[in-house]
Amino acid sequence: MVTVSLCMIVKNEEDKLKACLDSVKDLVDEMIIVDTGSTDKTVEIAESYGAKVFHFEWTGNFSDARNYSFEQATCDFIYSADADETIDEENQERFKKLKEDIDLLDIDVVQMYYCNQLSYNTVYNYDRELRPKLFRRIRKFVWEDPIHEMVKVDSVVCNSDVEIQHNPSENHGERDLIAFRNTINSGEYISKRLHNLYARELFMVGTDTDFLLAKKFFEESAADNTRDLDQIKEASCVLAHIAAMENNAELLLKYSLKDLTTIPSSEMCYELGNYYRKKGDLDEAIVWYYNAVYESTPILNIHIGGDYALQKISECYRELGNLEQAEDYEKEANKWTIPSN
Repeated sequence: MVTVSLCMIVKNEEDKLKACLDSVKDLVDEMIIVDTGSTDKTVEIAESYGAKVFHFEWTGNFSDARNYSFEQATCDFIYSADADETIDEENQERFKKLKEDIDLLDIDVVQMYYCNQLSYNTVYNYDRELRPKLFRRIRKFVWEDPIHEMVKVDSVVCNSDVEIQHNPSENHGERDLIAFRNTINSGEYISKRLHNLYARELFMVGTDTDFLLAKKFFEESAADNTRDLDQIKEASCVLAHIAAMENNAELLLKYSLKDLTTIPSSEMCYELGNYYRKKGDLDEAIVWYYNAVYESTPILNIHIGGDYALQKISECYRELGNLEQAEDYEKEANKWTIPSN
């Protein structure tokens, strides 16, 4: 049977760490805990489980800390976890069976289902999603990106049936948006993946101020001929939202056309609906909200192509005095659920 190193980076996790380690203590053969400056009992708790605790001076880059934790591992495989994750008994058994079987397979990375992602309005659009979690150590995997870090995968990957419960106790949205801004201000290039996550985070948790602070970056992105169509559409959605906020019809037209000349996004249709509603043209607003749901696809926030736009249609009909239509669309909004990924 293969051996597994647990690798974690932590800071002030005394409220969550015990539950996490309890759920994996019988699954792993060593625990590597990298602390980035805790002032509570996090280190004491980790040491009580026999963990090897390392202290790492925070650089502002999550990948730096992740890579350092991987460097300390000595087992066949590395299991990367966060303190707000747990594995229940049924999935602990699946994990044990995986350890028995994986040595017979030429596998470098195992993906597991990350569940309960939508708690606290996280940046993800699906509640259950496969993520790479178990890595063959000798492949020397490297984490990339300073925030929402991800391992660069160019190897043999398999999917498992192991489910991990994500148990967030707070919304990290504003913290993440600050990190995005700090990364940009430092002059670091924002990868395609982070470009998407920054735009997503804005649409999911961003305030008007957050959008305005992001304006310069996305203006430069929309004009950058090295960015691909996906990134230009994301930037255009952000900038259209700002244009609608500022009641700037010229800029709204400019950025909506960048999106609508290809397959339209729900986000752009939704912003046009917001603009016309603000102008008092409720009939035109309904047309664009309808398009957001039924004639386009969300690229940043899945709710915009569903219950958000349906609720807006209901509100417009109510303002027009058409209560029957308003109630019908309100019912549609209330029964809408996120489609399975």
